[in-house]
Amino acid sequence: MAKRKRKSTKRRWSSEETARLRKLFRNMRTVDVAEKMRRTVSSVQRKAFLLGLRKTKKHLKSIGRA
Repeated sequence: MAKRKRKSTKRRWSSEETARLRKLFRNMRTVDVAEKMRRTVSSVQRKAFLLGLRKTKKHLKSIGRA
């Protein structure tokens, strides 16, 4: 049986999306950011990592992680 090739569904990040991610990521749950931006959680996590973004201490404390 031949393997089916999956179409790539990767969407490049526009400069507007990157700017929006920079604003939202620090003080929102990653799941919520992903929903707002219509992206997967893993794509938001990866882009945030590549940009060097981190959650604020205040946010982490509010979710019980600091």
